[in-house]
Amino acid sequence: MKIKFNEIPVTRRKFLGQASCAAVGATTLWSSLVNLKALNALAIANSTTLGDPDYKALVCLFQSGGNDSFNMLMPRNPDEYNDYATTRSNIAIPLDQMLPIFPDNAGGRLFGLHPSMVRSQQLFNDGKMAFISNVGTLVEPTTKEQYWQGQVNLPLGLYSHSDQGQQWMTGLPNGRSGTGWGGRIADIIKDMNSSPNISMNLSLSGTNIFQTGESTIEFALDPYDGSSGIYGYGDVEEWNVFDRLRTRAINSLVDYEYQDMFSKTYIDVIRRSRDGHAQFQEAIGNVPQFQTVFTDNYLSHAFQMAAYSIAAHEALGMKRQIFFIDYGGWDTHDELLGSQSGLLFELDAAFGEFSDVLNELGLSQQVTTFSLSEFGRTLTSNGNGTDHAWGGNVMVLGGDVIGKKIYGEYPSLALNSSIELGSGVMLPQLSSDQYFAELALWFGINPSDLNTIFPTLTNFYQPGSGMPIGFLNS
Repeated sequence: MKIKFNEIPVTRRKFLGQASCAAVGATTLWSSLVNLKALNALAIANSTTLGDPDYKALVCLFQSGGNDSFNMLMPRNPDEYNDYATTRSNIAIPLDQMLPIFPDNAGGRLFGLHPSMVRSQQLFNDGKMAFISNVGTLVEPTTKEQYWQGQVNLPLGLYSHSDQGQQWMTGLPNGRSGTGWGGRIADIIKDMNSSPNISMNLSLSGTNIFQTGESTIEFALDPYDGSSGIYGYGDVEEWNVFDRLRTRAINSLVDYEYQDMFSKTYIDVIRRSRDGHAQFQEAIGNVPQFQTVFTDNYLSHAFQMAAYSIAAHEALGMKRQIFFIDYGGWDTHDELLGSQSGLLFELDAAFGEFSDVLNELGLSQQVTTFSLSEFGRTLTSNGNGTDHAWGGNVMVLGGDVIGKKIYGEYPSLALNSSIELGSGVMLPQLSSDQYFAELALWFGINPSDLNTIFPTLTNFYQPGSGMPIGFLNS
């Protein structure tokens, strides 16, 4: 049985859907107008993995708002749990409600997951998931004393949603950038993909800086419909005179050969949009229906659409794909326990379903899913929630993940520790750049290109010296 997307509940299709060029290929209109020259010399010279025949995909889940991740991954041994419970007070998860996990590298320490994370518990204990602990944006290695004495460069706009969210997506902790690290990766290796109409970067959440490069933007997808295309255009019913006239008019405009450079460039973008939409929908429509059942909510449908795109990668001419899913609601200044329980329940189900469908497709080793969030939250309660902080825990899932481990040093959650900065703000011990760089290396980026993508990386890691953290098979 083949799935046809007109059988799925259809939302209103919009041209340039979700504030993005819905089916524009890899080049923005601005880049087309301004960068009519050859691609960035670095991108041309360093398409380093063209000989690699294997398909790979990165799937980024952004938990926007700031995930309280020390209520996601928690200590269970008595002394550490007592510190956790004392510090967290009324927002602590009871010990008997935690879901036990058994890291291979715990050194006798005991850990548990939030009670909503049943599938994650199974995935972790089965070796398919790992956690990276106390990671955050850093410009250079920083101690508590250096922080308080102003002796080090700190991330720009520390504790700010907008600045920290941008830094997790740009890989530039000490400034602002118009490009993201997912976009810069695509700039370098996009020649691996053969389609001129569909970007390597596919977004289930519209326009985002993470997937924006110098010559790359996202191909925006609707979680339910796929590519949005032009409303009322294309294969329309015979009786629908208006839409048939609309289709004829658009074809006339798009297929005309313009002499003016600006008109020609604009129409070329629209033409790629039209053709990319048709190519994508045809490829997706030919994917056999999955046996895996996805929950009927935005997040699960977003992962389901990513899975259809992955299943259709050969028809789409893709050797590499990068997906972006923004899942908001994590800014829990109030009602932390109830809000986080529901959010983690949906996230956990979506991760489990996505893992199942990748196993069904036989592609689990070729896809790595990872989480980002702009910052962790205070260990101390503000009464009914927690406030903006710094270091936190993230998740990574996939067949090439060296799972059943917690990477980095899970910190003591007692106040006044050597890395607690006050009010339960944790000083990160791993740089987010180390995390990103390992994902980039796994994806096929040459170590020599890492400094271009992550300008402050060498403060923490020397490219060419192995994996920065070690959670992925090289």
